[in-house]
Amino acid sequence: MNDVLYDAVRHNNWASKELVEFCRDQNLSPEQLQATGIGTFGTIPETLHHIVTCDGSYLRRLADSDQLTWADGSKPEADFDKLLLWIEEARLLWEDVLAKPIDTERVIVVDSGLRECRAGIFIAQALNHANHHREQVCAILTGLGIEPPDIQAWEYAWQTHRIWDR
Repeated sequence: MNDVLYDAVRHNNWASKELVEFCRDQNLSPEQLQATGIGTFGTIPETLHHIVTCDGSYLRRLADSDQLTWADGSKPEADFDKLLLWIEEARLLWEDVLAKPIDTERVIVVDSGLRECRAGIFIAQALNHANHHREQVCAILTGLGIEPPDIQAWEYAWQTHRIWDR
C-alpha cells in the first residue's frame, strides 16, 4: 500500500537536496544569502534550514523515532553541507518508514500534549510544506537574477529514470 507514496516522498527529498546543492554551488555572496522576498519565510539559509528541520520533525513523529535529533527547531546555524547530511539521514528514515505498513489513522499526540493528529496528515504536511518553502527560495533566487534549478516532479522522473522517451 505504501507504494503509492514512494515517488511523492522520494521526490520531496530529492527536490530539497537539489535546491540545497544548487544554493551551495552558486557561491552566493553574503548579501545574496541575506536576501528575502515579499511573502517568503526568511533568507535562503533560514528557509532551507526550516524545510529540512520541519521535514525531520514530521518524520520523527510519523516514525515514532528518536533519530534526527537535529529536528528540534533550533536556530538556523547549519551550513549547506550540514543540511545535505541531514537530508540524507531523513531520506534513510523515510525509506524505513515506507518499507513498513503505515497506519494513516494512527493518532499522534502533538503540541506538548495539547492536540492529537492522524499520522496521514504528517505525510501530507511534509510534502506540502516543503514544496511551499522551496518555491519561496526559488522566488528569492529569481529575484536575484539567478535561474533556480528545475525541481518539479517531471525533472525528478527524468533524473531517476521514472520517465523515458519511447
